[in-house]
Amino acid sequence: MTKKEIYRPRIADKLLKRRLKGKGAVLIEGAKWCGKTTTAEQICNSILYMSEPEKKDQNIQLASINPRLLLRGDKPRLIDEWQVAPKLWDAIRFESDHSHELGLFVLTGSSVPADMSDVIHSGTGRFGWLRMRPMALWESGESTGDVSLLRLFDGDTDISGVSHLSLERMAFITCRGGWPLSVDMEDEIALDQAFDYVTAVEKRDIQQVDGVERDPIRVHRLMRSYSRHQGTQATITSIKEDLTENEGDFLDTDTIASYIKALKQIFVIEDVEAWNPNLRSKTAIRSSDTRYYTDPSIATASLGIGPSDLIADLNTFGLIFETLCMRDLRVYAEALNGNVYHYRDKNGLECDAVIHLRDGRYGLIEIKLGGDNLINQGVKTLLSLADKIDTGKMKSPSFLMVLTAVGDYAYRREDGVLIVPVGSLKD
Repeated sequence: MTKKEIYRPRIADKLLKRRLKGKGAVLIEGAKWCGKTTTAEQICNSILYMSEPEKKDQNIQLASINPRLLLRGDKPRLIDEWQVAPKLWDAIRFESDHSHELGLFVLTGSSVPADMSDVIHSGTGRFGWLRMRPMALWESGESTGDVSLLRLFDGDTDISGVSHLSLERMAFITCRGGWPLSVDMEDEIALDQAFDYVTAVEKRDIQQVDGVERDPIRVHRLMRSYSRHQGTQATITSIKEDLTENEGDFLDTDTIASYIKALKQIFVIEDVEAWNPNLRSKTAIRSSDTRYYTDPSIATASLGIGPSDLIADLNTFGLIFETLCMRDLRVYAEALNGNVYHYRDKNGLECDAVIHLRDGRYGLIEIKLGGDNLINQGVKTLLSLADKIDTGKMKSPSFLMVLTAVGDYAYRREDGVLIVPVGSLKD
């Protein structure tokens, strides 16, 4: 079978086609193993693998002396791991500028280039950007897709749907993650992939991003600490204290900040910005980012735990399940021209996720493992926040949703709040 024959469709497929219709080149960014290259291969008619071992040195040299040679080929042309030779950026921009056609190039990159000093142009007007993440449950075939976010934003909140995921299965999916290669593997083999990913990050990837030598053991300890802070607004100082208390290690705040920056540059960490709505009362809103990995399996692998450990510790499971939901919501929001935010005010009122679309529509979401008590807590939070919003200055929320790990059905309560298992959600 060819790659195209076994390819699982991604939400990014339609986004890439759309971006190419409006730009000369599109840059796909995201964590290694999330499927960027495979997705680009489905639409491109020629390919340059910059990191191909036998040709890497030659490619880098050509990028300096005659980059246009590397750009020859049927269009759209894929330039994979373009950041190996950042000088290609200006060549691609020039080619796009002097062509009457659009959709000429697709670039993929699993890290932000450490040195862009030789790049002259920003790419504004010629480049489009697309962020890819590991597979959401709808992409991996584990969500029924009965509840569509698009339809909710369009006013169809009279939902009905089912989910077939038990708590045990959700624990497994959380630990396996959304890495495309792992989705079709045997369960035990699939679980190995996240551990391999974390090992590669610690021993190699974080070293390559900016050329700074970092101790893999200390990287591992920092990643464990970050795992314990999923879904929190932990400060650098808090992480420093956690490292001292739980890992027996001391890193100063500047070092911790540099490690986190490097992990963001290779798309391992993707924190969530704070949402700042118009409220009726003058409530101070916390502006700190909320800590998340790009995939929940990074947290479980960093902690060295598996599905049975999550079942035995539902508090930890709840925190890391939130990371899974944030991953999925980001994938779905991207398809709707939206972003995902977090809300928290000085009084402790907190909303786990706010999907805010470009046109000003938004939805409020609380994330819970499940069970009547937790769901009712989520409902109370959503109604409290909705009541604070000044609808004279901004739109009313399109929907209020409690997103759960388990539950056989998606439904709308009498108070209008939607109860939706994540295994029934799609874009």
